[in-house]
Amino acid sequence: MVNENQPSPIYVIAAHPNWRDSRVNRQLHTAATTTAGVSVCDLYETYPDYAIEIQAEQAKLEAAQLVVLMHPVQWYSMPALLKLWVDEVLSYGWAYGQGASALKGKDLWLVASTGGAESSHHPQGYNRYFFDAFLPPYEQTAALCGMRFLPPMVLHGAHSAPAALVAEHVSTFRERLQTYPHWPELDDLADCVACEVPEQDRPAGEH
Repeated sequence: MVNENQPSPIYVIAAHPNWRDSRVNRQLHTAATTTAGVSVCDLYETYPDYAIEIQAEQAKLEAAQLVVLMHPVQWYSMPALLKLWVDEVLSYGWAYGQGASALKGKDLWLVASTGGAESSHHPQGYNRYFFDAFLPPYEQTAALCGMRFLPPMVLHGAHSAPAALVAEHVSTFRERLQTYPHWPELDDLADCVACEVPEQDRPAGEH
C-alpha cells in the first residue's frame, strides 16, 4: 500500500515477495504504515507487473529527507523488484551524474533481516563473511547520489528469533521513525561523499 496523503519526510520502500511468510518484515511494515509522517510503498503490491511509475517514485523521493530500504536479504542482496526500482528510479541525470542533485543531502537507511544467525556471517560460518561485507553496493549507491548512508538496522536469524526479540526490534524501528532526525549518532556521521561521474563514462543517448 502507498500512503498518498501529504508529502512525507520519511519514505519507506518495503520489498517482500510474500508478506504472509514474514515474521519480521510484516510487523515492520505495519509499524511504518501506522507512524505519522511516514509514507510507505509496498513494492510487490503496488507494482505486481513490475511496471514502476518512475516519475511518481521520484516525486516521493524528492519530498522525503529519509529514504528507507526495508527488505529481507535474499542471496546476499535485495529482492528483485527492489533492484529494478533502484535501476529505474535512480536514473542518470536525476539521481546521479552531471548536474543531478535531486537526492543530495538526503539520508538512506537500510532496514534488513537475514534468515541465518549472526554467527553464520563470519569467516568460520557458512556465509564466510561478516555481514558488513555485503553492504558496499548500498553504501556506494548512496554516495553516488550524494546521500548519507546511515548505520543499518539488521535483525539476524529472522526465522528463529524469539518473539520477544522481534517485538523489541519492531519497537525500536518505530521509535527511530518517530524521532528522526534526532538520532545522537547522526552528529558523528561525515557529510555526503561527492562522487561525480564523468560524461564519457555514460553510453550515448542515456542523458
